[in-house]
Amino acid sequence: MNSEWQDFLNSAGAQIENGIVQPFDSPRQEAKTVTEQTSICALSHLGLIRIGGEDAANFLQNQFTNDVREVTESNSQLSAWCSPKGRALTCFRLFMMDGYYYMLLPYALVSPIRERLARYVLMSRVTQEESSDRFATMGLAGPQAEELLRKLFTTIPAGINEVLHQVGCSILRVPGSFPRFVIVGEAARLIPLWLTLSTKTQPIASNCWRLLDIQAGLPSVYPETVEAFVPQMINLQAVGGLSFTKGCYPGQEVVARMQYLGKLKRRMYRAIVDTDIFPKPGDGLRISGSDHRTGKIVDAQPAAQGGYELLAVMEIASVEAAEKICLESSDEAIIRFMELPYSVEQKES
Repeated sequence: MNSEWQDFLNSAGAQIENGIVQPFDSPRQEAKTVTEQTSICALSHLGLIRIGGEDAANFLQNQFTNDVREVTESNSQLSAWCSPKGRALTCFRLFMMDGYYYMLLPYALVSPIRERLARYVLMSRVTQEESSDRFATMGLAGPQAEELLRKLFTTIPAGINEVLHQVGCSILRVPGSFPRFVIVGEAARLIPLWLTLSTKTQPIASNCWRLLDIQAGLPSVYPETVEAFVPQMINLQAVGGLSFTKGCYPGQEVVARMQYLGKLKRRMYRAIVDTDIFPKPGDGLRISGSDHRTGKIVDAQPAAQGGYELLAVMEIASVEAAEKICLESSDEAIIRFMELPYSVEQKES
């Protein structure tokens, strides 16, 4: 995290542990706040990798699951990077700022992804570096988010994935049940923005932004789930993060075979579980009363009504058979399914 940004957040009353902003209120109350009010959030759980150089566009086009040619100074996209076996190493948002590409991804994966990307650069004229300490990143979400931004900027992004650049910062519009924006820029620019917005909004912790991602059905990959899923398992094709026409990339043959020749046996579902056990990414799910493991947690966060909202990759057959599915650690922790905000069409075999 940028040191100037961190010092400011501390002075504003934020509690920061291991670089992550902790809840300002109880996690349940914050979960309620973020679904009812307009909130601001220091996105301390996310980091940035900057990629540039003459060959950057071609290099990234040959690595990622989405068509990098569609990323411009005015358009961002979801994407993933896979192993040669077609398993997702990371899932991220790619955008451009000042002529450079930026990957916005979980901070815990910034260093390992940078190191692995470096192995593929070879003779390409490509530079890549971590920019988490250079920039500050914040989120704004809620019913009044658009109105508040319009009072501060001449124009704001109108459509999902749209990006607009203002003096000292970039504004990205991302999916959500109400207007949601990511703002990336110099700490000196974001600090006065926070001070102004905080008079009309409620500060929340990073875990609440993850809750909004869960509610939007947006997949994430954390260290515990690296190489656990092929892109279609986490619905990447349904949220605009996977192109089947862009050409080759690591694992592309596996991904294409799944799309055109196979039948997907697992996919990502949204659910809630009433339990005191905090599910973590990578935790298992099983059929209640048996040892049959039927799924894996993608992410989970405290729910306003109690328990935890979650995204999980599960066996489609188990779900369609209306099996009682529980956390691996407890037969009583039965999950209840919730609707995703998009459709996931299943290809017939």
